[in-house]
Amino acid sequence: MNTAVLAQMELFSGLDQEEIGRVLACLNAHTRSYQRGEVICPMGQPTDYIGLVLKGTILVEYQDAWGKRSLLTPVGMGKTFSEVFAFIPDESLPVSVVAASNCRVLRMQAGRLTQVCRQACTCHNQLISNLLRIMSQRSIDLMRRVFHTSHRTIRARLMSYLSLEAIKAGSRTFTIPYNRQQLADYLGVDRSALSNELGKMRREGLLETTKNQFKLSENVEVPGE
Repeated sequence: MNTAVLAQMELFSGLDQEEIGRVLACLNAHTRSYQRGEVICPMGQPTDYIGLVLKGTILVEYQDAWGKRSLLTPVGMGKTFSEVFAFIPDESLPVSVVAASNCRVLRMQAGRLTQVCRQACTCHNQLISNLLRIMSQRSIDLMRRVFHTSHRTIRARLMSYLSLEAIKAGSRTFTIPYNRQQLADYLGVDRSALSNELGKMRREGLLETTKNQFKLSENVEVPGE
C-alpha cells in the first residue's frame, strides 16, 4: 500500500509513513476494488468498518420503498464514508453506498480504533483527532443542506446553495461538485424543474452556467462581500 499517498489525505494528517503503516496493521486495513454501479455498503445492513476512497468516486444515496433514489452526497478520492455508523455496529445503514465509477476503497475496522493498542501506538490519538474533525465537518455540511432545503421554492433553494458556494470560493465564479441530477437530488427537487428554473435565471441575467460551473451576476447579492 502506498503510504506516501495516504500521508497526503486528511484522515492521516500529522502521521508519517511509518506511523501510517503501523496504524493500518492495527486496524486490520485492507483494500478492495469495485466496478461502477456495484454496491459497496447495502442499505439495511450494519457495517463495522471505516471506508476511505483511494481511487474513483462513490455515491451515498437513499432509496425509498417505491424505488426512487435520492443522492445524499458524492465522496471522492481521499474522503471517508460510513464512519458514523461503523462505531455502532448494531445500527443498520439507512442509505446505500454505491460506486459511481470504477474505484478502490481502503477498509479499516472501527472497533480497533477505540481499543487499547497492543503495540502502544501513539498515532491512534492523532487518527482519532483527524476522524473527529472529519465527522464534525460532515455535521456542518448536513446542517447547510437542511438550511438550503428549508426554503419553499426551487429558486430560493438554488440561491441559498449557490450563494454559499460563492462565499466558499471567494469568487462569483465557481465550480460545484454536482451535475444537474445530483444537484436536483441534493436540493430535493425535480431535475426538469431545476433545469427550467436555471434557464429562467439565465434569461433574467442572474447567472451564467456551463455544466457544473457558475458565475453569479453582480445583480445578485452575495453575503460577506
